[in-house]
Amino acid sequence: MTSNSANNRTDRLQYLTDRIEIQDVIARYGLGQDLHEDGDNDVLREWDAVFAPEGRADYSITGVPDLADIGYRELVDFMRRPGGSMSGLKRWQHFQAWSTVEISGDTATARTPHIHTHQGETDGQGWNLIQTGMFVDRLERRPEGWRIVHRTLEILWMDTFPVAA
Repeated sequence: MTSNSANNRTDRLQYLTDRIEIQDVIARYGLGQDLHEDGDNDVLREWDAVFAPEGRADYSITGVPDLADIGYRELVDFMRRPGGSMSGLKRWQHFQAWSTVEISGDTATARTPHIHTHQGETDGQGWNLIQTGMFVDRLERRPEGWRIVHRTLEILWMDTFPVAA
């Protein structure tokens, strides 16, 4: 084995290791949402291992201008506080698919398809909401591992429908 092929193999192994770590970070976002229902709002248990301390998000596609550039902790508060965007929901689940990842040294970009399901109730009428889209993330390798420094939510489509009898 030549030195060049050994370096190539090492580079490929590092790339694969980085991809797995990045995929785990992205999956942990959905777990942060889904492991904490029924008044358990401790999303930060997972999200502190997802985002860099200064991590930001742009969820303005939802139609809320205040979500154009928000810290991830502020995002948790927006969603989970009493009267927050998720306070009227009974159940939900957040599925993230495999990401397309581009890595350059200690930085990476990832594009991740998602489907989010939500069940709520308004005036005694149950409803479901499905949202599909993409997360576009900028990540950095930190001493504690890969972390999202910026996340943009893209919505491809979403729809509501009544709960079946």
